[in-house]
Amino acid sequence: MPVDPIHALQAGQRGPAQGTADAGTGTLLVAGATGVLGQELVRRLAGRHRFDHTRVLVREPIREGLSGVETVLTPDAPIDEWPLVEADTALVLFEPPRLYYDRERALWTPTPDQLPALARWLRASGVESLAVVQPHAQGRLPEALKRGLASLDEQAVVAEGFERVILVRSAQKPAKVRQANPAERLAAWMLSITRFMVPSSEQPVRASKVAELVDVALRLAPPGVRVMAPEMVWRASQGDVREVVEAWLAESR
Repeated sequence: MPVDPIHALQAGQRGPAQGTADAGTGTLLVAGATGVLGQELVRRLAGRHRFDHTRVLVREPIREGLSGVETVLTPDAPIDEWPLVEADTALVLFEPPRLYYDRERALWTPTPDQLPALARWLRASGVESLAVVQPHAQGRLPEALKRGLASLDEQAVVAEGFERVILVRSAQKPAKVRQANPAERLAAWMLSITRFMVPSSEQPVRASKVAELVDVALRLAPPGVRVMAPEMVWRASQGDVREVVEAWLAESR
């Protein structure tokens, strides 16, 4: 049964179980703590106290719990006009809120076109390390862009001068569409056959594995800009995540 992400935030506020805590360092700010992936990352990074403090952007007030995790209310204004919030590391996700979680809609989630403005605000807030999980349609990302910057928006993010930028390209599941009549359903079924032509290395990966991958990458990645291709994300889901990240870092030197 899925976990309410607000409960994940509250679990992070209670502190880690004995023997599972990591030494916290600095402040983490999360933009887009929604969906299964957002829930998993909050659980890993905040619930295990990987950071001294965790701040989560929200669009509506949420009752705060114990110390360690706090919410930051985003104003109804352009991002460039937001008041600055102190943070060292930022995590940006784009998974939309799940409609059947009423309280999840209180969390603020950026849209891809907001990434450059959000990056400017994060850098002005003191963020040095930025991790962005960029979902993409499986099998449709050109080979030349899998390991490099894929858009002007990503180039603008890098140009902000972060000490570390980690871009994780994770394949997303196709959206389910209700078909109105039998002909549309037949056409959709015929098109769905093409999913078997997508290499396994570009198939969507479980959110828990992506979260573990981002966690380890934030621990190990040295200064610089690094892009993790879909194949590397998939490879991490098949074995030891730390070994895969270390190999990826060695290849990207």
